[in-house]
Amino acid sequence: MAQDFERYGLNAVGTSATDVHTSNSDDAIISIRLANITTSTINADVFITSSVTGGSQNHYIIKNAPIVAGGSLELIDGGSKIVIESGDVVKAQSDTASSLSVWMSVVDAIST
Repeated sequence: MAQDFERYGLNAVGTSATDVHTSNSDDAIISIRLANITTSTINADVFITSSVTGGSQNHYIIKNAPIVAGGSLELIDGGSKIVIESGDVVKAQSDTASSLSVWMSVVDAIST
């Protein structure tokens, strides 16, 4: 069976948590790249908000990660994957306004 690869991107993410992707099936995140588009070091967060018994919870992939001016950070490497389920929301945030570019690659609708 062929895999359905999808990609999601955001530019100029700032100090409010911003939705990168909301899963509508069982998906596997295969890459998240963060890039600092400013001239100063920033700190970035990426987390997944998932529904659990009693409400939703945030699960951090990375928190307060420094990224130098013009630099980037790959969060998933070496063949690792992160599985998300329907309704899970991947979010990104920076400590600086309009400073973060996010690119995420996903295998959509993986078999369970």
